[in-house]
Amino acid sequence: MKEMAYVLGIDLGTSAVKVTAVNRAGQIVAQSSQEYAISNPQAGYSEQNPEDWVQKTTLAIQNLAAVEHLDLSKVEGISYSGQMHGLVLMDKNYRVLRPAILWNDTRTTAQCEEITGKLRGDFLKITRNRPLEGFTLPKILWVKENEPEIFAQTEVFLLPKDYVRFRMTGKIGMEYSDAAGTVWLDEIHKTWSKEIADKLALPLEICPPLLESTAVVGNITVAYSAISGLPAETKVIAGAADNAAGAIGAGIISEDKILSSIGTSGVVLAYEKDRKTDYAGRLHFFNHAIPDSYYSMGVTLAAGYSLSWFKQTFAGQQKFTDLVEDAKKSPIGAKGLLFTPYIVGERTPYADAQIRGSFIGMDSRQQLHDFTRAVIEGITFSFRDLLSIYRSEGKHFVTAVATGGGAKSALWMQIQADVFNMNVVSLENEQGPGLGAAMLAAVGVGWFKDLAECSETFVKYGKVYRPKANNVAKYDRIYRIYQQAYSATRPMTGDLLKLDN
Repeated sequence: MKEMAYVLGIDLGTSAVKVTAVNRAGQIVAQSSQEYAISNPQAGYSEQNPEDWVQKTTLAIQNLAAVEHLDLSKVEGISYSGQMHGLVLMDKNYRVLRPAILWNDTRTTAQCEEITGKLRGDFLKITRNRPLEGFTLPKILWVKENEPEIFAQTEVFLLPKDYVRFRMTGKIGMEYSDAAGTVWLDEIHKTWSKEIADKLALPLEICPPLLESTAVVGNITVAYSAISGLPAETKVIAGAADNAAGAIGAGIISEDKILSSIGTSGVVLAYEKDRKTDYAGRLHFFNHAIPDSYYSMGVTLAAGYSLSWFKQTFAGQQKFTDLVEDAKKSPIGAKGLLFTPYIVGERTPYADAQIRGSFIGMDSRQQLHDFTRAVIEGITFSFRDLLSIYRSEGKHFVTAVATGGGAKSALWMQIQADVFNMNVVSLENEQGPGLGAAMLAAVGVGWFKDLAECSETFVKYGKVYRPKANNVAKYDRIYRIYQQAYSATRPMTGDLLKLDN
C-alpha cells in the first residue's frame, strides 16, 4: 500500500496547468497538462478567466486516470505552485467579480507612482520590495480607481492558485510566499500591513487569512471529489508561489546553493535565513515556502528570449540544439564580440525600460556561431551581474543549480561555471515548480518530517561542471568590459527608442 501511494503537484502556469503524480520514492509516475487562453483587451492588459483554471486543472486530473491510468484512489495529498501576482476579486458569495489581472499586465504605472508618493521609504521597509506594475497591490488600486462599482462589491481577493484551492476545498486563504508577492504583506511580521491599507485608503478586511505553505488546509469537498475522481479524504496542502516552489524542486533550501534558471526571462535565486538581510530593493525579497525563511532573487528580463529572438531572426531554419552546439566552434569571447541582452529593457541590476541590447565589436572575421556564442555569453554575464549583488553583500555560494535552457547544453553549463567561477550542476529529472508542489504535498501528508528530508529523496542532481582556471581568467577580463556596456550604450539606445516612437 505504501508503495502505491501518490501525491499530486499542481503547477498553475500562465498559459497552462500541469499536474504531476509522484510516489514515495520521488519518481514521477504520471503527468497531464492543459492549456488555457490569455485575453489582451487593450495594449498592456493581460487577463484570464479564473474558471478556466479550475476546469483545465480538473480535466488534467481526470486525464491522469483516463489517459495515464493512474489510480486516483491512491492519491493521499495535493499541493500547488502558482503564477504569482494575479488578482482575483470575489464578492460576499465568493463569486468572481471580473477577469483576473495577471502578473504581466502593465496598466498600473500610475498606481505604482501613487504608492511610492504616499509611502516613500516606508514601503520598502514594510514589504522589502519596490512597487512594480506586475505586483498585486497596484492592480487592487487600479480596480478601486477605475472600476469603483466592482471594488465596492469586493469581499476578498485571492491569487490564482489560491482560487483553485478554494474551489477544491471551499476554504479561503493565501500562503506566505504568494502573499509576499502582493507587496501588501509586512514580510517580517507576517501580517497584512495596516499602514499600507491606511495610506492607500484600502480596506484591510479584503485580505485573506494567511497560511504556511506546508499547512493542511483541509480535504477535497464531496462535490469536487465527484467531479474530479479524487477521494474526498485527499489532504490539500496550501502550496507556494511558482518561484518558491521552483526553488524547492531544485533543492535550494540552504544558503550554500543558488538557482540559475534560464527561461524566457532569467532568475538567480537564493535561500535566505536571516530576516535582517537587506538588499535595499536591488533584489526582490520574499517569504519562502519553508516556514520562517525567505528567498531573494534578481531577474534578467530577456534571458532565453534573447537566444530565441536571435535564432528566429538570423537562423530560422536551424534546429535550436544545433545552433547552440555550433557555438562550440567559437572561442571564449566570440572573437571579440560582445552582446548585451537588454532587448526588452532590463529589471536587475538596471531597472530600465528604455535600455536596449547591442552587439559590440562586430568585424568581418565573425560567423554565425560567433554571434550565437556572444549571445550565450552575454546572457550569462547578465546573471553574473545578479551574482555580483550577492557577493557585494558577503554571500558565498558553493554550487549553482542550473535549470531551463542553460541546463540543456554542456557548453552553456561550462560557460556558467567559468563565468560564475563556481560549480554548476543540473537536475536529473527537472520538473521545476511542479516537483516543488509535490514535495510540499509529501511533507504535508507526513511522508517526510520537513522539506530538507524530502529533498534528499525527491531532488536528484546530474553532472557537476567545475570552473577551469584559464577560462575563469579570460571571462573575468571580458566581464569587466561587459560592465561598461550599459552606461556606454544607454544614451544612444534611449535616443534611438525615442526616434522610433
